[in-house]
Amino acid sequence: MTAPPTEVSSSAAGGPRRALYDEPEEGLPPPPEPEPDPAEPPVSGQWLPKPDATRVIVVANQKGGVGKTTTAVNLAAALAAGNLSVLVVDLDPQGNASTALGIEHEPGTAGTYDVLMGEHTIAQDAQRSPEPGELWVLPSTVDLAGSEIELVNTPGRERRLALALDEFMESNEMDYIIIDCPPSLGLLTLNALVAARELLIPIQCEYYALEGVAQLINTINLVTGELNDNLVLSTVLLTMFDARTRLAGQIVDEVREYFPEQTLPVVIPRSVRISEAPSYGQTVLSYSPDSAGAKAYQNAAAEIARRGSKETL
Repeated sequence: MTAPPTEVSSSAAGGPRRALYDEPEEGLPPPPEPEPDPAEPPVSGQWLPKPDATRVIVVANQKGGVGKTTTAVNLAAALAAGNLSVLVVDLDPQGNASTALGIEHEPGTAGTYDVLMGEHTIAQDAQRSPEPGELWVLPSTVDLAGSEIELVNTPGRERRLALALDEFMESNEMDYIIIDCPPSLGLLTLNALVAARELLIPIQCEYYALEGVAQLINTINLVTGELNDNLVLSTVLLTMFDARTRLAGQIVDEVREYFPEQTLPVVIPRSVRISEAPSYGQTVLSYSPDSAGAKAYQNAAAEIARRGSKETL
């Protein structure tokens, strides 16, 4: 069993306190990668193909600790680095996506809460991320935690985000809008499912990996039947993969059997660099661009962009 992390003080350079682990990332084997298309040049270092229309993707999984926010921010950063315009909507009151993308979100900061309350527009509150490329963030604050109660008696409460995004897209051209949800199936997540056109589910390669996925699928079926006929499950991404364990391989096989078309060929490795990056207000692509985790997210983003350029979802 891996020893618990040991917290150490910040370095002389003034970095934040962080945890050091006794297992270096380099000990993990590289994740499997999709077969390259011989008709196309390698994606690494290349611009990614633009979609025919704005792709609105919600990243959701009611089970916590599956790498949901990590996936949302790192895919967004990888897409933006590929010369695509990206907006990240932070719909989690914890504001972890805002933190990872270098956006201030102290209480009172204008953002998702004000948009859902109808007080501001997305264009007013979106902030440019310091990450490379055209990457924008609609930040979240703790104020968002009370929105579900405040909106409970509001007519059309589940469509607040959809209406705000429709208004935003009328005058702002974005290639991707990625919505990061809280680990629950409450009103905030429902708003995201109604506003999105695609669903991306991150599933960790650990025991109980599919726990909660069945309930999420049931919710999706209800949403598509009543509120959003355009929502499809387009992508499943396996996260926290450790090739040294037999269990991880078994879960990969099980998920790919259950979601054969949606599961990406790329898997995200369990990585110290990925875990450390948010404490510096960065994605792993900026914090450790040569790490296995950064390369895995780049490959995953490239595959998502490739799929979106060749078919209408």
